Amino acid sequence: MEFKLILKKLNNTLSDEEAIIFREWYNESDLHREYFIRVKENYQDETFLIDIEKGWNAIEKKINPVVVKKTNYLKYAVAASIVLVISITFLFKKENVEKGVNPLVTNNNINIGTDKATLTLEDGTVVDLEKGQQYISDNLASDGQELVYKEPSTSPKEIVYNYLTIPRGGQYHVILSDGTEVWLNSESQIKYPVTFANGKTRQLELVYGEAYFDVSPSHKNGGSKFKVQTGTQEVEVLGTEFNIKAYNDEEYIYTTLVEGKVTIKNNKQKEILKPKEQAVLKINDNNFVVTDVEVFSEIAWKRGLFSFKNKPLKDIMKVMSRWYDVDVVFENKSLEHIEFKGVIDKNQNIEDVLTLIKNTNFINGYDIKNNTILLK
Repeated sequence: MEFKLILKKLNNTLSDEEAIIFREWYNESDLHREYFIRVKENYQDETFLIDIEKGWNAIEKKINPVVVKKTNYLKYAVAASIVLVISITFLFKKENVEKGVNPLVTNNNINIGTDKATLTLEDGTVVDLEKGQQYISDNLASDGQELVYKEPSTSPKEIVYNYLTIPRGGQYHVILSDGTEVWLNSESQIKYPVTFANGKTRQLELVYGEAYFDVSPSHKNGGSKFKVQTGTQEVEVLGTEFNIKAYNDEEYIYTTLVEGKVTIKNNKQKEILKPKEQAVLKINDNNFVVTDVEVFSEIAWKRGLFSFKNKPLKDIMKVMSRWYDVDVVFENKSLEHIEFKGVIDKNQNIEDVLTLIKNTNFINGYDIKNNTILLK
């Protein structure tokens, strides 16, 4: 589709034929809709329009079909082709910024994150799960990219638990014995029953980190509820999709509802979330605040993307440090508070991401020494 059709849409001058072309493009993916929203938000900025059209034209010449193995990522397969366009939405005005020098890279051992985890069995046995390696036992199997538990033929006499731990630089997908699917982000851990007891509440714990839950409905599990314990809060569902972010180094727990309905509570409050709402729990005072959010940005990590909406660079680099398993040092502390917005494909080298940020002219440059990034 030509970029001019986007402008004509904004000006309400599309012909009937053009309207059909635009509608098909717009409905094709969330990334297209996100892109159109960004253009619309900045439509009065002539500098933006010039830059974004250049980016669009560059991408149009490069688009090729992309095949992605996992079904969950299919409709975002075009992300790699659109990264340049979306990255242009890192839009901030800064005058008279000196151009930075070329980065100094010394012993760069930084790798893109991948599927990997550590499984701790009920008897204490530790199993490393890595892409390309298989692990099979009586009640579970892993192909190195996901872990699948078998549905039991009878209710267990005793509930036993496994732990799944995702290191920095990792991610993993697990299907529990009741059919519930959990996607775990970098630096996360969950504790869960190997099998759930029939008719009793299905309960697990997000020990720390971030996880996306697609819960098997109550009616498929004898009417049993599903609960997730995280720190001082508890989330109760009947069958739904939601995301919880509860990292040890952050002062808030974020619970975002994608579909269905959940009840979130602690010893002070009880809230019922509706889709596209987020409960933010401040850990030190144990109070909730419920707000509307843009779900796309909150769960983009599960779809193989980084999505930042007016996020400080300090928070962005915290996300990068988990995915690439690196440490980040701000030589200039004032850089920590500069805000960015944009969508970036996770499956690219850290230097490509840093170059995108550097090209905004907000930072003078960066160096990489071993597994440490220095921002100037």
